[in-house]
Amino acid sequence: MPATTTVVVGAGHNGLAISHHLAERSIDHVVFERGRVGHSWRTQRWDSLRLLTPNWMTRLPGHGYDGDDPDGYLAAAQVADFITAYAAASSAPVRSETAVTAVRAADDGFTVSTDQGEWQARTVVLAAGITTCPLPPLAAALPAGIESITAVDYRNPGQLPEGGVLVVGAAASGIQIAEEIHRSGRPVTLATGEHVRAPRRYRDRDILWWLDAAGILDERWDRIDDIVRARNVASFQLAGGQRTIDLNALQAQGIRLVGKFAGIRDGNAQFSGSLRNVIALADLKLDRLLDTIDVYAGGHGERLEPTRVPDSPLLLDLTSGEIRSVVWATGIKPDHSWLELPVFDPRGRLRHSGGVVDWPGLYVTGLPVLRRRRSTYIDGASADAADLTTHLAGHLSGRGSDTTGQPEQTRTT
Repeated sequence: MPATTTVVVGAGHNGLAISHHLAERSIDHVVFERGRVGHSWRTQRWDSLRLLTPNWMTRLPGHGYDGDDPDGYLAAAQVADFITAYAAASSAPVRSETAVTAVRAADDGFTVSTDQGEWQARTVVLAAGITTCPLPPLAAALPAGIESITAVDYRNPGQLPEGGVLVVGAAASGIQIAEEIHRSGRPVTLATGEHVRAPRRYRDRDILWWLDAAGILDERWDRIDDIVRARNVASFQLAGGQRTIDLNALQAQGIRLVGKFAGIRDGNAQFSGSLRNVIALADLKLDRLLDTIDVYAGGHGERLEPTRVPDSPLLLDLTSGEIRSVVWATGIKPDHSWLELPVFDPRGRLRHSGGVVDWPGLYVTGLPVLRRRRSTYIDGASADAADLTTHLAGHLSGRGSDTTGQPEQTRTT
């Protein structure tokens, strides 16, 4: 059985950032990728998608965007090319077309099973990438004849039958998909739960520029009051471009808003009556965010108009023929079902502290707000990888490390 010090599962930007820092420390390792490098960017994104972050934020350790449009937004295929070029430039030891099927405890670390054979490793880093987006249980209750598709499988409106579309979820994916489908000529109803409103630009700068400059993206996971909530909050209502897409913009285009999709009974879709409160909370959070930016920058910027609250129905007859398809933009999750270790909480979530999993030698990266708010974006991969490889090196040396990523012997308080 071949052996290595570290196995990295996933050759997306997070796995490659880990590989870079492992190589800097001369830690031998191998990176397993189930498809090609950048697999998910090539296969799990809709055709018109662009990054929410401007190009200048597309940077990995030792490698960054070097084109002539730093304030633009890369398309999914361009992100895949960027990651592929990074893998080649860093000479990462990637074994593509190799799917990890199991990770088990062994006498000195782990046994990693793949569809190409087994490996022995002292440490393992789960670099996300392997995601799941199953249809929610509600999909099974839809009346016959209504098609269902998840955001991961959605490519363009041409996939959908003619007629009305219900889009479920009003985070970044949901609002972009809803707008695109509406522009194709199909009537769209958007089921809106908790969301995070943000302007694309504020005080003549991209909103991400302000979050970066003001240090908001560098807030650490262990300084956030409710980290579980922070990791599960919806993504900003943003699209890759210069314009703001929020619920006001969608309503102005003719998209119908309803509350959170709560259930189906007697052929009727049931929607929560809390839409007014959900909208008010999103506007309140927006004002707080912009207040933080104003404190950093001085002065006071122009604010968005409050979100208009529609008189939305609580029921929608799904048997009338008005709705012909449903797009579920309800988020994706990492799939660690092949991990054969007792490291999950009662809700099936991986137990970890800042990416240090509750099992010696096991790490995870690529999750939202993993070690800092920046972790949610490509731009956060480098700092997270540096911290985790520091902890990993301490584990290998037997010195031990705390969850900040610093060896305990050198850590300062």
